[in-house]
Amino acid sequence: MCLVATPPGEPGACQPQWDSRGHFFAAAGQAMRRILVENARRKKRLKQGGELARQELVDIPIELPDVHEDLLALDGALARLKSIDPQAVELIHLRYFAGLSLAKAAKTLRIPSRTADRVWVYARAWLHREIAGPESQRQEK
Repeated sequence: MCLVATPPGEPGACQPQWDSRGHFFAAAGQAMRRILVENARRKKRLKQGGELARQELVDIPIELPDVHEDLLALDGALARLKSIDPQAVELIHLRYFAGLSLAKAAKTLRIPSRTADRVWVYARAWLHREIAGPESQRQEK
């Protein structure tokens, strides 16, 4: 994937073809997702010490999920969501991976901001349920 033009003759030279601003941000979001997911996979490999747990030298124990586990779970959930609601996945790419505000993401996708807000709420709830599993819903009630 080529996001920025490179001079001809250099290794990996390319000229990106952007149809619109939305096309660019969609590609940037996809690229960021791939980079983050591949980095998480690389760090989980045995060669990189993936079976070892990092130990902080802090006196206060904080129980947080491993970021790499979250990214891999998010990637899998996004793949499943894409078959259900592709527009929601595009909105997540623009918001989470490309860093756009909800209003800018709506403008990029050419949808009303209220629709983007509704899709964002739905996608967040769907991803939470998918990643956390049904046990978390029982505990919240």
